[in-house]
Amino acid sequence: MTMTAPATASTLRATTMGCSLTCKDVQASIRWYRDVLGFSVAQTFERDGKVAGAAIVAGDVRIILNQDDGKLGWDRIKGQGLYLQLNVEGPGDVDAAAARIKAAGAGTLLDEPADRPWGVRMFHFKDLDGFKLGVSTPLTR
Repeated sequence: MTMTAPATASTLRATTMGCSLTCKDVQASIRWYRDVLGFSVAQTFERDGKVAGAAIVAGDVRIILNQDDGKLGWDRIKGQGLYLQLNVEGPGDVDAAAARIKAAGAGTLLDEPADRPWGVRMFHFKDLDGFKLGVSTPLTR
């Protein structure tokens, strides 16, 4: 099936993309993204005097972390069919991110950093809630 945009449609001019992740323990997730991956906390949100969410940033990347209320079940698979890619400056940054995840003993490396045939160095991991992410950088030839 081929889809063609109407001739009058304007071109999307996106510059960045953010996402929102629902966490079983938002405070633990905030600490993990901050202390393990190196994000900074731009803002926290409270509900009834408790932290219910946060905006975390690294460069131009912004992620919203929200406290799950459990209404859909605590054991459901999160992010199935979704994969988020973090692009970093160089191969050393890819390796350093993987090393920090291993050293923290939290989160799960799905594969080791490696140079891939399509011209990137990358690895994949799951965060504390099972969301799948990758860290990648182009290889210079």
